[in-house]
Amino acid sequence: MKARVTVTLRNGVLDPQGKAIEGALASLGIAGIAGVRQGKVFDIALAEADPERARALLGEACEKLLANTVIENYSIAFVDA
Repeated sequence: MKARVTVTLRNGVLDPQGKAIEGALASLGIAGIAGVRQGKVFDIALAEADPERARALLGEACEKLLANTVIENYSIAFVDA
């Protein structure tokens, strides 16, 4: 089983890297970008076959390591192999 975990900053948390990317896009002449928020994506292969247990395992991984839950949100999606 494979999963994709996406971690993003919570709304209201400043995102200096997103602002830098936004500025770089403007300096490259790419117009029409209203805002950029930067995040992280983890593609994870799981040995667990049960989706409920896999989701619990991934939630634990996010809570303990992958996301700083004070300032970040995370989502878990299972993907086809």
